Amino acid sequence: MKNKVLIKLKVPEIDKEYDIWLPINKKIGNIANLLNQCIRENSNDELNYSQNSLIYNAITGERYNPDSLLLNTNIRNGSVLVFIS
Repeated sequence: MKNKVLIKLKVPEIDKEYDIWLPINKKIGNIANLLNQCIRENSNDELNYSQNSLIYNAITGERYNPDSLLLNTNIRNGSVLVFIS
């Protein structure tokens, strides 16, 4: 899939990991909001909803700017990200 990347997403608040395809043409902030909704639905509302969710690189600790397009970041297939709600 040329317009998506497969990443591993760690969610420490609920102690779960997900393999997720992310669209490369969306802003990180929009992706974070969608992830928040999806994770809440799939975890029976264990995750608290927040409009200020953050995404970090699990290896470098880099926090991704919500206004950046995923395409313009270093997120690639196989990246490991941490999601903080």
